Amino acid sequence: MELGAFSVSLAVNDLQVSRTFYETLGFQEVAGDGEVYVILDNGSTVIGLFQGLFEKNILTFNPGWDGPHAPSDSFTDVRELAEKLEAAGLEIQQKALDSESGPGSLVLVDPDGNPVLIDQHR
Repeated sequence: MELGAFSVSLAVNDLQVSRTFYETLGFQEVAGDGEVYVILDNGSTVIGLFQGLFEKNILTFNPGWDGPHAPSDSFTDVRELAEKLEAAGLEIQQKALDSESGPGSLVLVDPDGNPVLIDQHR
């Protein structure tokens, strides 16, 4: 069974506040009406922010769309991301950044209480 590209659709309380939060993480608007919903992407990662359209977050699959998940040759290390996020005024709830390189992770919480895990495997 081929379900297509995967994204997460988030039920948000304030579209503009949530949009600003995810734009600070590097997401860019690619679709939406800007009043009730926006679709944002960051590379091959896609999230939808929906205000007042449904009660819970939804795992979304899009048949006919491709979402490649191959390792990237270049990326921003999670430690550098942590510094940039904190400099932008975001609070990091948990950090697992024990070495100067390699695996590490951090957790922050979006304006609607959804945990956001940034988990570097290599």
